[in-house]
Amino acid sequence: MESAKVIAGLTRMVRDVGLAEDLAQDALVIALERWPESGIPDNPGAWLMMTAKRRAIDLLRRAKLRDRKYAEIARTVDGYTEEDIEQAIGEEIGDDLLRLIFMTCHPVLSQDARVALTLRLLCGLTTDEIARSFLTAESTIAQRIVRAKKTLNREGVPFEVPAGEELQDRLSAVLEVIYLMFNEGYSATSGDQWVRPLLCQEALRLGRVLAEIAPHEPEVHGLVALMEIQSSRLKTRVNAKGEPVLLMDQNRALWDQLLIRRGLAALERCRKLGRPLGPYSLQAAITACHAQARSAAETEWPRIAALYEALSRVAPSPIVELNRAVAISMAFGPAFGLQIIDRLNEEPTLQAYHLLPSVRGDLLAKLGRNAEACAEFERAAAMTRNERERALLLGRAAECRAAPTE
Repeated sequence: MESAKVIAGLTRMVRDVGLAEDLAQDALVIALERWPESGIPDNPGAWLMMTAKRRAIDLLRRAKLRDRKYAEIARTVDGYTEEDIEQAIGEEIGDDLLRLIFMTCHPVLSQDARVALTLRLLCGLTTDEIARSFLTAESTIAQRIVRAKKTLNREGVPFEVPAGEELQDRLSAVLEVIYLMFNEGYSATSGDQWVRPLLCQEALRLGRVLAEIAPHEPEVHGLVALMEIQSSRLKTRVNAKGEPVLLMDQNRALWDQLLIRRGLAALERCRKLGRPLGPYSLQAAITACHAQARSAAETEWPRIAALYEALSRVAPSPIVELNRAVAISMAFGPAFGLQIIDRLNEEPTLQAYHLLPSVRGDLLAKLGRNAEACAEFERAAAMTRNERERALLLGRAAECRAAPTE
């Protein structure tokens, strides 16, 4: 939970993102050694930051860096109490996290390397989890991350938020990182929690800051709109036991209307800029359809299907096509959606993607083909790394097993 903040603060100090990550890990090791005896401090993040900064100073001393640089860094730590560090984090960390994103999204790195490195540092995802997000081999992601750190250090990439054309050049990569960061919080890749609300909140906060920096970029407002509206449903995505609650079963009266209004306002700001809707704006328009429907039955599925069609033209991908299949099935019947899903079964990048058999199982169940549906749900359960999601899928499989088959 504190990893990204600590790494961001350390990167500002040492100007080396790989070294900053190592120092953050060292601080965590020290915590694991000391906290069982001393107890967890009132502010664990401040303790980790202070410990890591002291380690950084020791490292700089051993490396015999210039006395001026050492004195400059030392002044930010000597004599600080835990409360002082907490106040400093509050003042600095918002800028530092955004600086870290822009640093790791520098054009000296490839687009894939930028996103992978930032997901590793900001979201704390493992290489395996990032590989699943990319639908790529884990070894490939590991190599990208290692090379990216070395490149940033070798090129001396500055730890700053750029301006003008340089900001524009990096914007698409930054938006993608924030988007993937939010998605990981909205639907966790692994672990025993279905959602990670703090990750969603941090992504949304960064999006809002970015909207202030780049107010004339429609896709920035589109992404903020998407995250605002999606965030409105976070509390209803799990029940009191932490079990997943799917969209059609959620209590819409509990959706956060303030966040919905904020999201719709951001979407309107995007539209007023007068440019064609991009991928984030189109996704925001889709979420707006759900948010504005008073009940699941009143959802405008034909409009959602049309928006997914537009999205597939702007940003074609197998996952967009999978979502389009769901929308078409809801608008025109499961048989039509199943035709698209069956074509996607041949898509190589989706062979290990659990939502493909999950969606196929749902459509088969609606068509009364329960034995086939059961097999698909079991296959999806075997693929997912999230324990809550696995339990949900196995529950669906059991329902199909108990139901009559055509």
